[in-house]
Parts: sequence; C-alpha cells; structure tokens
Amino acid sequence: MSQPLNPAEQSRLSQRMAVLRQEHRDLDAAIERLQADIRADELMLKRFKKRKLLLKDQIAWIENALIPDQPA
Repeated sequence: MSQPLNPAEQSRLSQRMAVLRQEHRDLDAAIERLQADIRADELMLKRFKKRKLLLKDQIAWIENALIPDQPA
C-alpha cells in the first residue's frame, strides 16, 4: 500500500497532469490535421501517435497516484 501524498506533491502532480492533458489535446489536433492532408509525413504521424499514447500512460499513472488507496 502506498503512502498518502503530502499536499505539495499532490499539487505538483495535479499541475503536471494538466500540462500532460493539454499536450495530449494539442497532439490530437495535430494528428487530425495531418490525417486530413494527403501529403502528410507518415513517420511524423506515427511519432505523434506514439507520443500521444505515452502521454495517456503518464496521465493514467498520475491519476492512480492521486487516488488514495481504499481498504479492502
């Protein structure tokens, strides 16, 4: 069982999650624009998608860290 986070750490993680979510939204918009362009660079599109998945994993990890453990 993990220890509860102190308020400063909780605030830092919440701010980090907000930044990651914004980057995730920005990448989503960029991916949509690239997919609409026939001449789009496929390698760049793949990199954006991979980065978006990484951000999703990081956001999920932070959400998990912010949710207190519940006793069984």
